Amino acid sequence: MAATTSSHSKNHHKPTIAIIFRRRRFKETTISTTATTTTTTHHHHPSAVSPENTSSGWCCPPAVSSHKPPPLPPPPRPAAGATANTNPSSISPSPESLHTQKEKIPHFDPPVNLGKTQMAPTMTTAAVYGGAGSNQECFTSFNSALTAGILNPTSPPQPPAGERTRSSPTLFEMMANELDSTIPNTNGVLMKRSGNGCSPATVVDRQASMQDRLSDMLSCRSPGNRFNDPNSSDVRLSLRSKDGLSVCVDVHRQILVANTRFFASEISGFGRRLGDNVDPYVVEIGDCDDIEVYVESIKLMYSKDLKRRLMKEDVPRVLGILKVSAAIGFNAGVLSCLEYLEAAPWAEDEEEKVASLLSELQLEGAGAVEVLKRVSVDVTPGDDEINDNQEVLLKLLHVVLEGKDEKARREMKVLVSKMLHENSSKNDLRKESLFSACDKCLDSLRYHFLKASEGDFQEAAQITRQSGNLHWLLDILIDRQISEDFLKLWASQTELSEVHSKVPALHRYEISRVTARLFVGIGKGQLLASKDSRCLLLQTWLVPFYDDFTWMRRGSRGLDRHLIEEGLSNTILTLPLAWQQEIFMAWFDRFLNSGDDCPNIQRGFEVWWKRAFWKKP
Repeated sequence: MAATTSSHSKNHHKPTIAIIFRRRRFKETTISTTATTTTTTHHHHPSAVSPENTSSGWCCPPAVSSHKPPPLPPPPRPAAGATANTNPSSISPSPESLHTQKEKIPHFDPPVNLGKTQMAPTMTTAAVYGGAGSNQECFTSFNSALTAGILNPTSPPQPPAGERTRSSPTLFEMMANELDSTIPNTNGVLMKRSGNGCSPATVVDRQASMQDRLSDMLSCRSPGNRFNDPNSSDVRLSLRSKDGLSVCVDVHRQILVANTRFFASEISGFGRRLGDNVDPYVVEIGDCDDIEVYVESIKLMYSKDLKRRLMKEDVPRVLGILKVSAAIGFNAGVLSCLEYLEAAPWAEDEEEKVASLLSELQLEGAGAVEVLKRVSVDVTPGDDEINDNQEVLLKLLHVVLEGKDEKARREMKVLVSKMLHENSSKNDLRKESLFSACDKCLDSLRYHFLKASEGDFQEAAQITRQSGNLHWLLDILIDRQISEDFLKLWASQTELSEVHSKVPALHRYEISRVTARLFVGIGKGQLLASKDSRCLLLQTWLVPFYDDFTWMRRGSRGLDRHLIEEGLSNTILTLPLAWQQEIFMAWFDRFLNSGDDCPNIQRGFEVWWKRAFWKKP
């Protein structure tokens, strides 16, 4: 393609004839002549290659072709004073008209600038000759000579492909680079690229998408709304983002001054310095975090119902508008954003952003307090708040302990344990409140267990229920490291231990799960009880634990036998050596007679044996 050369307005462009020859290897060379040439008058006669006698040499004059094409029209005369830059191939005639060019075609000078090209109406070879299939060999030889640089004596041969360098960019490349540097928009949006003219694809896509959204925001307004109306505006607001995106908005001084403290001070300052007859004022704001949010905040000043307009936005967008409104002193926008945030639902990650922004802005007024009440009981907590929290948690515990549906109770136990573990502060739940719940469960367990020992099994299911409640409460106590008193309380239940054998194993084995949890806690160092308490625990509940081990291993879901056996071994090893000997010898006899129905504490037995009988060096 060729590009048009511009000249003075009084000069007229002359039509140009372009001839395109095709090689056998699908390469293409375009030869064009132009009406506007350089004013230098050096004449050079081009040479040609003979297609019939290529073996005799490449500098022989061409033979006359049997097919004589119609003569070319004479080229138009160059305009006076006009100069042009031509392509090296634009001065070479066709091979079939070389024998008549002295009479019909004037000679042309070598090109002055190879970097620029001419744009003019062109005609192809088929249009001029009506097809040149019979002269294909002539075209091939001619193109070879053209490539070698012999058609113009003053043109040196072209260097190899690997050594060719371009002295200057073409006009097409300069136009493309100019388009890359700035992309204007009809609505006043101007997107600038980075200094090197290249941007990553993701950045370009993001900026293009933002440009489209800004264009929609600036062009879309309801009837009667004067936002971005260039006919009535008297202030031109220029916004520039950190990534080089700029936008100009036509706004009105009366609306800006009436709604924001920032623009009121800025515009009044301009009026004092420049006078009131300046029209329009130009206000520039640079380094905007989010230019869309700035435009939306300005657009809200033209809205009569701000809350209704914010209903179309999401929480992150409203947070951005709130930040901009607070920065420019747009009080109506701040209040509307707070009302939206107080009523709209939040996602889990948005909740943290809301609380963080409100604490950062330090907003005063009832609106911010109402929003913060969704994430905090009181902004300034005191002793009354701590008491209220403890009452709420204690009520929550009792609801779970007294629930009717067993499946729901199991799920809520897991949930409450997780929440208390993640927020295990010292003031949220008092030790006394937890032990009050433990005492209530233990009293109910004792009552129904004694009735079952007397043969009344109507409410025997309460034994399993209250044992499970005690096990759950014990987990909470161990997690909060306040379970030592519970160990003493459980170790002192000699009455239950004495009647344990009178209750069928089907109803009683859940009690031993509480004992097993205490063994695991002691063995893992999760609770540090006194020596007397540990000894009393084993004296009271070790034999019942042995009796229920088979049922507990078969009936309890998720029971970790090895963890319990290791906890029992470590608990015994915390006692004095004489007491260890008594307990391990009794276990040794029981294990030989019961096998798998007895817990395997062989590892603890070996440790005791080494301590007692191995002589130290």
